[in-house]
Amino acid sequence: MTASSPRPSTLRRATALAAALTLLLPLTACGERPSEQSRDSDKPLVIGASLPLTGDFAQPGSEAKRGYEIWRTMVNAKGGVLGRQVQLKITDDASSQDTVVADYTRLITQDRVDLLLGTFSSLLNHPASAVAEKNRMVFVEPAGGAPNMFDRGFKYLFFAQPATAPRQADVFVDYIKSLPADQRPKTAAYPSQDDPFAAPVIESMRRQLEPLGVRTVYRSTYPADTTNFQSVASTLADRKPDLIAQGAVFEDGVGLVRSLKQLNYSPKMLFQTSAPSNSSQYANGVGVANTEGVFYTVSWNQAAKTPLNAEFVAAYKKAYDNADPAEDAADAFAAAQVLQAAVEAVGEVDQDKIRDWLHANTVQTILGPLSWKPTGEPNGKFLLAQWQSGRVQVVGPPDLATSRVIINPKPGWK
Repeated sequence: MTASSPRPSTLRRATALAAALTLLLPLTACGERPSEQSRDSDKPLVIGASLPLTGDFAQPGSEAKRGYEIWRTMVNAKGGVLGRQVQLKITDDASSQDTVVADYTRLITQDRVDLLLGTFSSLLNHPASAVAEKNRMVFVEPAGGAPNMFDRGFKYLFFAQPATAPRQADVFVDYIKSLPADQRPKTAAYPSQDDPFAAPVIESMRRQLEPLGVRTVYRSTYPADTTNFQSVASTLADRKPDLIAQGAVFEDGVGLVRSLKQLNYSPKMLFQTSAPSNSSQYANGVGVANTEGVFYTVSWNQAAKTPLNAEFVAAYKKAYDNADPAEDAADAFAAAQVLQAAVEAVGEVDQDKIRDWLHANTVQTILGPLSWKPTGEPNGKFLLAQWQSGRVQVVGPPDLATSRVIINPKPGWK
């Protein structure tokens, strides 16, 4: 399937599933959502979430779980939320749309959790958010910026990142525009996973770069469960694009780099979506030396001076053998911050009041300030990051850069 196909089959399935939910998912008794009456302060505040702890999205899903758990530990050490200790009820959706629907239905109607946090990926958050919307519960998602998340008229949905997928490539395109004409890539290849977040990023980039004279020499979409990238890499090595821009979640990003390395083809520029944000896991997967010069866009940086960011990084390192936090963990922490801020501002667990407060206010998070359009789409922009000397540096926009050096062209594989 090429990137010009109308819509990936998995996305059509998610849309159909969400539509079916609107008609079929039963409300709780008397058409009401679960009770939101105040509870005794000695009872925990239970927050439910389903995450892909196994299956295709297990790696980022596990990082999201870490982010939620670090937030819980930090907030409980300071007295909890509304004077109540926070308890997380996290289930494994196994990267399955059917399972995530069942999980959130059970969390709401049987476990009767007080609050919800989202899962990972647009593919899973699309049907999961439909369950929350049907039951009129606020749904703050840490990852799920596909365009179709925000065209359904939902009122309880909030995406806790700076921008959505179609806007993610903008900062990289701005960098290309800033280069002298003789330093811009002349040709580009656009392989992407069949993923509703990754694919729009790459398509947006292509549409912006072609008018700048960057000729497309390859464009394809591969299934999410693809593990062998020899064929894709062989085609890329044959066409020799200056720029490879890959819509990669994690394992596919590592897989393509390994295959390109085996063929000894290294492009002048390499951009990948989510894969390089997985910190030490990405470096271990491709080899630290082979991260050099890789671009990606990112919602967060561990050196940022945002409130609580230093404390989050320190807590993560302490909990996980001094490892650097992955972006997915930071995004989950920020989603929990958003929910906490709204609950504390309204002073009670009232879903409508929480929803209205979030629509009207800006929340300070470790990602920076977040605010939303009526659709739940955020108003901000991403950062442009690049791996340099085994570490991630923010290289754009210039006023937020942690490094004034940008590696171009990318060194060859080691």
